[in-house]
Amino acid sequence: MDIGTVKPISIDQEMRGSYLDYAMSVIVARALPDVCDGLKPVQRRILYAMHDMGLRHDRPHRKSARIVGEVLGKYHPHSDTAVYDAMARMAQDFSLRYLLVDGQGNFGSIDGDSPAAMRYTEARMSGLAEEMLVDIDKDTVHFTDNFDGTLQEPVVLPARLPNLLINGSSGIAVGMTTNIPPHNLGEVCDALTYLIDHYERADEISVDELMQFIPGPDFPTGGMILGQEGVRSAYATGRGRVVMRAVTHIEDIGYGRHRIVVTEIPYQVNKSSLVERIAYLVREDRVPEVADLRDESDRRGMSIVIELKRTAQPRKVLNRLLKYTPLQSTFGVRLLALVNGEPRLLPLKRALLHYIDHRRDVLTRRTRYELDQAQHRAHILQGLLTALDSIDAVIATIRRAPDAGTARAHLMEQFDLSPEQAQAILNMQLRRLAALERKRIQEEYGELQQRITYLQGLLATPQKILQLIREDLAQLKEQYGDPRRTQIAPEASAELEEEDLIADQDVLISLTRLGYVKSVSRRSYKRQNRGGRGVTGMTIQERDTVQHLLAASTLDTLLLFTDQGKVYSLRAFDVPNVNQRAKGTPIVNLLKLGSREGVTAVISVPEFDQAENLTMATRLGHIKRTHLQEFASVRPSGLIALSLEEGDELGWVSLTTGDQELILVTAQGQAIRFPESEVSVVGRTAMGVMAIRLEEGDRVAAMDVVRPEYDLLVVTSQGYGKRTPLSEYSTQKRYGKGVRTLDARKLAQTGPIVDAQVVRPGDGVTLISAEGMVIRVEAEEISQIGRNTKGVKLMDLQEGDRVASIARLEQ
Repeated sequence: MDIGTVKPISIDQEMRGSYLDYAMSVIVARALPDVCDGLKPVQRRILYAMHDMGLRHDRPHRKSARIVGEVLGKYHPHSDTAVYDAMARMAQDFSLRYLLVDGQGNFGSIDGDSPAAMRYTEARMSGLAEEMLVDIDKDTVHFTDNFDGTLQEPVVLPARLPNLLINGSSGIAVGMTTNIPPHNLGEVCDALTYLIDHYERADEISVDELMQFIPGPDFPTGGMILGQEGVRSAYATGRGRVVMRAVTHIEDIGYGRHRIVVTEIPYQVNKSSLVERIAYLVREDRVPEVADLRDESDRRGMSIVIELKRTAQPRKVLNRLLKYTPLQSTFGVRLLALVNGEPRLLPLKRALLHYIDHRRDVLTRRTRYELDQAQHRAHILQGLLTALDSIDAVIATIRRAPDAGTARAHLMEQFDLSPEQAQAILNMQLRRLAALERKRIQEEYGELQQRITYLQGLLATPQKILQLIREDLAQLKEQYGDPRRTQIAPEASAELEEEDLIADQDVLISLTRLGYVKSVSRRSYKRQNRGGRGVTGMTIQERDTVQHLLAASTLDTLLLFTDQGKVYSLRAFDVPNVNQRAKGTPIVNLLKLGSREGVTAVISVPEFDQAENLTMATRLGHIKRTHLQEFASVRPSGLIALSLEEGDELGWVSLTTGDQELILVTAQGQAIRFPESEVSVVGRTAMGVMAIRLEEGDRVAAMDVVRPEYDLLVVTSQGYGKRTPLSEYSTQKRYGKGVRTLDARKLAQTGPIVDAQVVRPGDGVTLISAEGMVIRVEAEEISQIGRNTKGVKLMDLQEGDRVASIARLEQ
């Protein structure tokens, strides 16, 4: 029941209707660009108002406040802030790829600084903006009433420039967003030209064909795009992810130090915030290698300088910065634009075709307008020529008429003229009666006839309209085209793997008999003289001993071989890095070892193509070769490396090339040297062949690869060692007894051989005892003596302690 002006309504229906009205208003009238000109309403109104004011690119600048007032008063009934912010953005060379407003004054910076107040800045249209308004006065686009119905404004601009793609757009509407990246003008023109040239099969043109011309976005701030998969997805479906990365280079500043210089940053990244983020990471000790950070950007370009400490690995620091700062960012492409007033998600080809359709409509309307104008002018000239042909009669008719209206009527009746022709004759000046003027009228009429024929031909042949678009694009490319700023990097992973963030450092990796593993920087062990006591290498539990000490890089892959003939894989950086006194981490926390399985050999592999084979030897003298590539992918549960006979254990593994020689040393002092080629290459699960004929009770103590110019270093359990030239070990056939490499009479004093390594002068040698004492000496400090000798004291051991293993550290 209605009471007065109160009308009962459904709150549900009212809310739905009001919200939809609001949503459509935001979508159509504020947030989204039109596919035809790539402009939002506020941007279109700014350019049209500047056109009305005559602010061409070759005219003086005008105060921004005056321009904003013109837009507000005539076309845009919103706040002045919205208008000025939109105008300022069109003048920022870090926001738009091609500026539409030529600004004078402070219009903001890439550091996030706000533009100066509108009363302090001045602006005018850029040359490119004028291309957006070419032919707007030739009935090329529809006009509509402004907000108060007193003026007319264009619905879209003629847009001779493909602005939607070259400048992109971003906006948040109700329930939808748009984020269109900018592109290179020349590339877009080439793609449009290709579509025009193959317009008949436009539906068949693929994304890959278009990407021959538009390989990806071209951001105003430059930078780099990683790969094209995200770009291809965006161009094919209208949405995708483009990974952007800053352009950097590493400089050597001397004294073993480097610095990273950032010269281009990803699009829409605030430079000041980026620097603050890097500083924060340094303060939080997440990037401790940074020694200094400063912004040296000036008028010549951007330059963010990141100086590193002497020990830093610049590539690893850069990778960490890429992962944790906006130096690498993602641009979420969403090609959403208004098509006939409705929001549509557009693949690249569809956006290009909509632009071509718009330009076809504009040029068709322009042609009709020019044809109408030409036909009207030709009609007038035809009347003038008729009057000139009978000038005396015309003059007499006019003189007899009492007034102009009667004269016009008599002319129309007597000479069969239209009202417009009769009026033109009445308005004709006497000077037009001269012979020269008559000739000019005739020439103009002839040219108009040709023009009319040309325009009629355009309207009759749509292909000619497409040719006009093609010519416009060629002219735009020639006049405004410029080189691409954003690099397209080859296909690469945009995600930084864990190893990308690990510094490439030299470490010592130790593993005890009870299975504790740790990684310690090689610099932790200082060089000492032969015979020293060493330093405490680790805290050893009761009855535990160190079995393996391996020199490696943090980026190496560790292959761990067990006594049961299995192999496991572990990245070196996964081994916890601790101080030299720490006990380490149980290896079972890192590998899925069996309950009675122990690691007996460990090697580090920088690259799996660096050697051809893995050569393995057992305690009972078996040996085999297997291609290294068979171990490139080891599952977490491990793989069988070789088969073993009962009572045997896998003890040693070396990387070999196929044409080297091997040397095996036994605990009781025998050594045999033979060519690697005598050992056949077999599969992983094979047992292999015999390498040396062992005496009763003897076992193999070491195996290594022969380098003829090097020495063989032999170390015994009681700390005795010596270097012997490998030339003293003659090459034999496999499965012989070998030759003596230790004085058998001194075994009780020296103890059995625990390890042997091929070394050269300049190498470092690290010895570690069962009780955890570590000593590092240089190879040339160890005496070079003959085979059948006991050697010299290398390590002063405490009572009950013994040498457990050695490691050769290449210089």
